Amino acid sequence: MDISQTIAELKKRPDFNDRVGMLLIHNGTVRNWSRQEGRTVIGLETEVDHGKIEALRQQYLQYPGIYEIVVEARSGRFVPGDDLLFIIVAGDLREHIKPVLAELLDRIKAEAIRKRELYASRLVDK
Repeated sequence: MDISQTIAELKKRPDFNDRVGMLLIHNGTVRNWSRQEGRTVIGLETEVDHGKIEALRQQYLQYPGIYEIVVEARSGRFVPGDDLLFIIVAGDLREHIKPVLAELLDRIKAEAIRKRELYASRLVDK
């Protein structure tokens, strides 16, 4: 996803200025270390349930003050530094937007993405 281009497209909508006071963005990347063990990660494999992500997106679009939610999640094999997950939440006030991004991010990671970290010596499912 080109974040700048996506934001520019959102801003072209005729009702954008009437409904949006904040855009909050998440750009998740592959770390070169494991959260649990601190081991060096050489790669990451992901499987994404795009249907589940769309269902979650639709659910959170109903929250007060939310104008639009854009999600791009990538499946495949990646190396440290690669982009994996983009989320843009646009809405009226930060009090509405911040909790939606936080909850949506946590739910996507828990319910719609499976990942396997790749180490130099072995694979570990996450």
